[in-house]
This record gives sequence, structure tokens and C-alpha cells, in this order.
Amino acid sequence: MTPAPSAGSEGTKKKRRRKRPSNRSPQSLNDSTPGELKKAAPKSPKNKQPYAKRVDEVSAGGLVVDTTGKLGLLIGRRDIKDASGKRILWSLPKGHIEEGETPEQAALREVAEETGIESKIEKSLGVIDFWFMAGGKRIHKTVHHYLFREDGGTLAAQETEVDEVAWFPLTEIVERLAYPDEKKLIARTNATQELSAL
Repeated sequence: MTPAPSAGSEGTKKKRRRKRPSNRSPQSLNDSTPGELKKAAPKSPKNKQPYAKRVDEVSAGGLVVDTTGKLGLLIGRRDIKDASGKRILWSLPKGHIEEGETPEQAALREVAEETGIESKIEKSLGVIDFWFMAGGKRIHKTVHHYLFREDGGTLAAQETEVDEVAWFPLTEIVERLAYPDEKKLIARTNATQELSAL
């Protein structure tokens, strides 16, 4: 007995119908508008990473050379990561530029405040900029550096911000500095020759 002409096609149609729902299920998402997709799969607020606020800071300071041309002045702060509390991190005196000040004016003021030494600017040493995190903020700091000549005053550490101040031979300044950017800056100036020649 031969099947009716429609029997084969009917069976085929049933097979196709069975396949279509499984093929269409992913398309039902594609048929929705982008707004509907977002509503269907909302992002969890827990997965959002908060962006740290960017803060720009500008400071000025530098290296003071004594009247003999053989010593350089550094400030020291205790290393908060040192459990003994004895390790001192040496750096160049510097501080924030206040409203209405030029970088040169701020540098002269900050050196006097932090070290007690009055000075005059001989030349620019260059600008350093770097990033760091503090108080949940991304700080972009720019520091203008100058070479100063001692011009008076009495050596004294600023009580609220500096733990120690000291004169060191210019040949030791790069070695004493704790921060790589300052080391590079002073190394470029050839401290043992150019600075003492002023």
C-alpha cells in the first residue's frame, strides 16, 4: 500500500514545527528593543566600580645650596610604614602654591617655612608630575623645582610638617633622597659640579 501523496509532506511539516519553537526562542530576545533588553537584565549596583575623584595639586620647592657651595638642604619625615619609627625619608622641601602666588614665590615661602632657611632662586631645575591615591581620591601632583642659594635664616624644622632638616654634601644628595623622581631630577643637574659652581 502506497501512502497518500500528502502523508510525507504532513510528517515533514510536523518535524519542522517541532524544530521552530527551539529555533525561535533565542530570537524572541533579538526581536525586543534595546530598552526592553536592559530592563530584562538590569546590572546589579554591587557590580559597579565607583570612580575615584581626580584632584589636581600644584606645588613648588627645590634644592637649597649653602653659601659654601658644598652642601644641599633636605627635609626628613618619619616613614609611617617603619614599625620602629626611626627611619627617615629625606626629600626636597616643597609645598602647595597658594592662590595668587607664582611657583617661584611659593617655592621661596615653602623652603623658608619648612627649613627656617631664607634663600634666593638661582635657576629652574624642571617640573615633575606623578599620580597617587589619598583619601579615596586620585591625586595628580605637579611640582615645580628650583635651585636656591642660601641667603640667611636659622636651620629649624617646621614643627607641624617636618621631623628633621639637615645639610648634606652635594655628592650625597642623590643617594639620600627617598623618592625616585627627585633622585632623577637632581642626578640630571649633575649636583657635584653644576650646583657647587654657582
